Amino acid sequence: MTTHSPHDLARLGALRIQPIPRPLSATVRLPGSKSLTNRALLIAALAEGTTRLTHALFSDDSYYLARALQALGFSIRLDLVRQEMTVVGLGGTILARSAELFVGNAGTAARFLTAFLTLGRGEYVVDGEARMRERPMADLVQALRGLGVRIGAAESRAGVRQEPPAVGEEEAARLPLRIWGEGLPGGQVSLRGDVSSQFLSALLMVAPYARSRMEITLSTPLSSRPYVEMTLAVMHAFGIDVARRGFEWFSPPLGRYRTPGVYEVESDASAASYFFAAPAVCGGSVEVQGLWRRSLQGDVAFLEVLEQMGCTVEETERGVRVTSGQELRGVEVDLRDIPDTAQTLAAIAPFAKTPTRIRGIASARLKETDRIHATCTELARLGVQVEEHADGMTIYPCDAFRPATIRTYNDHRMAMAFSLIGLRVEGVRIENPGCVSKTFPAFFDVLDELRRT
Repeated sequence: MTTHSPHDLARLGALRIQPIPRPLSATVRLPGSKSLTNRALLIAALAEGTTRLTHALFSDDSYYLARALQALGFSIRLDLVRQEMTVVGLGGTILARSAELFVGNAGTAARFLTAFLTLGRGEYVVDGEARMRERPMADLVQALRGLGVRIGAAESRAGVRQEPPAVGEEEAARLPLRIWGEGLPGGQVSLRGDVSSQFLSALLMVAPYARSRMEITLSTPLSSRPYVEMTLAVMHAFGIDVARRGFEWFSPPLGRYRTPGVYEVESDASAASYFFAAPAVCGGSVEVQGLWRRSLQGDVAFLEVLEQMGCTVEETERGVRVTSGQELRGVEVDLRDIPDTAQTLAAIAPFAKTPTRIRGIASARLKETDRIHATCTELARLGVQVEEHADGMTIYPCDAFRPATIRTYNDHRMAMAFSLIGLRVEGVRIENPGCVSKTFPAFFDVLDELRRT
């Protein structure tokens, strides 16, 4: 098996995916969940006491958040060999009185830190890569201002404005942002739910440390609901239970998080989707260890989609096994609650006997790239007939693929999803394979484990 180090991948112009000419019979173990790692990191920093995060994810996104917390004065020990992070919480205190924090293209780090920094006493800048500067922040900024926080656009990572600028909505809608930390006043606030669930998660996690109890009302239906459920579950593990009315109103109590001592991070369900889907492309079966259908992560619902397509799903003592059916059927599905699996479904859909319609993922246009347009463009490059819609796409069966180098748009999910097609189709190359380091640096090594039958 070839080992693909992040350094080697970064130097490659494109990586050829070698087809697997036989049905699969493989077992894989995946890294920890990005979403759970980042939530647990932030809450552990807010808690009193020391927390050891086991089976944590070590990727670009988690490194950005961990290093930002270190720059703010938190003691965080990273043990890559053991896959552990040890965090010394400060009970809601931020030691640093100023900091300029760079988050790359990590949306969770950007949104979570923006709310987190309101608890400090000083001036802080949050900035990111060019794409992160384009991604939405306005709803979170408006909500924080509604709670009495002083926050505005920063000129640049190095530029300093000594007083909050009088900016309009558009100017304050993007990174870089400057936060004048004076503690979080709290109170009532209205927030849109259909742009990013990360805005709500960011407010929920810091709310226990506000001066007055917060009440958050959603003005539009919430997208990606499972991610908010995940946030609530991590808060519960650290001793805070949130009052709520469905997905319309939330009110975290005032208080302090208490460390559970050890918090074990589940295997990443979004990463698992590629390996759950592999039997649908190649035939055979794959068992993913360390993840079960009762997971905190909503993306395990992708297993239901595979069942609709004709695959068999069974739980084992060690995880979940997916086995291909006699034929793969197309489906019509709404993926608004699990949008990160849409590209995975799009990659296996051309192998189905009937068309597949993906709906409800308009928010995917605001991710690392416009994922709807990018996915349709690259499928067409391979010779697949596809129709782009405002909220998704329709993908038709394909009997004659064309060899192609797949553009990834620096989006890790484009690289991972389209690699699935290369497991069956000759001539598929993945441009910029190193972009998988954002959430799954060892992806191509694990993908190669499927060849061990």
